[in-house]
Amino acid sequence: MNLLLAEVAQATQRLADAGVPSPRFDAEELAAYVHGVKRGELHLVKDADFDARYWEAVARREAREPLQHITGRAFFRYLELQVGPGVFVPRPETESVVGWAIDAVRAMDVVEPLIVDLCTGSGAIALAMAQEVPRSRVHAVELSEDALHWARRNAEGSRVTIHQGNALTALPELDGQVDLVISNPPYIPLTEWEYVAPEARDHDPEMALFSGEDGLDTIRGIERTAHRLLRPGGLVVIEHADTQGGQVPWIFAEESGWADAADHPDLNKRPRFATARKATP
Repeated sequence: MNLLLAEVAQATQRLADAGVPSPRFDAEELAAYVHGVKRGELHLVKDADFDARYWEAVARREAREPLQHITGRAFFRYLELQVGPGVFVPRPETESVVGWAIDAVRAMDVVEPLIVDLCTGSGAIALAMAQEVPRSRVHAVELSEDALHWARRNAEGSRVTIHQGNALTALPELDGQVDLVISNPPYIPLTEWEYVAPEARDHDPEMALFSGEDGLDTIRGIERTAHRLLRPGGLVVIEHADTQGGQVPWIFAEESGWADAADHPDLNKRPRFATARKATP
């Protein structure tokens, strides 16, 4: 075992003691970042090349600073995104939400599908949709100036159009034309603040996390926006907390002009996102 791997083993224990959920992965990812190699190449780093800045990075993670803030990057499906303070770090569970949406758009008989991502944050969802549905036209909406900074950096050179605006009033020029609306909105109840992981509670923007007493305020607003934007037969896909599975489909009610409202599980078989179709008159 080389020096770096020995240090990674010690770092793993330190991160585990600090309550970090994935201590081995994070210790290796930090080592790879500091030494400019891939995780699978750590054994190739010579002892003489060990960089003591590794322990500075480990200490930051030990204090529950997000791994992605330390490395400045987040991986989402086939993307590597730039992230940092002021923007919500994309989570793996959102990948299954996007996967469903991509399959749904591909199944549509539409040559150039029009897609809107509300509350885009880093741009992760919009960029993944644009990348994996090559002829799509994708618009992404974000209210926060800080988050917009990251979304614009990530979207540079892509086909995604970034808009600053409120998800509840956005893009009136596209009313009735959109094929799919997708969103990972804030959905944590204000009453759950103390139970949120430190990485999110202390580092993600509050406006990207919390939404009213039951966590559903923004989702209720997005229901109205999605109905306004979508063409008849268009789809909405919206992420929610696993504890909200029985509630969100009811927001997309038949009497409000929706059909086929349903919930879907993530890879851990927990309710993770709801979908609905705008009813045809």
